[in-house]
Amino acid sequence: MTTFTWPVRIYWEDTDAGGVVYHSNYLRFMERARTEWLRAQGIDQVGLRERTGLAFVVRDMQLDFLRPARLDDELAVSVAVKERRSASMLFAQEIARGDGTVLVRATVRVACVDLVTMRPAQIPGDLFPQHFPTP
Repeated sequence: MTTFTWPVRIYWEDTDAGGVVYHSNYLRFMERARTEWLRAQGIDQVGLRERTGLAFVVRDMQLDFLRPARLDDELAVSVAVKERRSASMLFAQEIARGDGTVLVRATVRVACVDLVTMRPAQIPGDLFPQHFPTP
């Protein structure tokens, strides 16, 4: 399982009055890392939408908040594909400090949907030419 990592710095806007990262911001950090992972795979989401009418949406997410991030922390948000099905992918994600301390662990199932019907759609076979685990 190859792991992609995206850096994040914590700013005032990410924290509460005590300088601790507000819990929903971790979701934003993970979303950005998955988007950058797609970009690193050569996938332009706007182009995908225009060409096929398809998009990826979060279907399910399990989170485990282990430790807080604080103002000015440098974090690494990781993305690894755990499983690929015909219309969805399961990702393992972690958010860790630069010293390796894991702050958040998550599994995220992302579904491919037809944007007109909002129904599941098969992920185009040529979208991910490399092999990912299947169930």
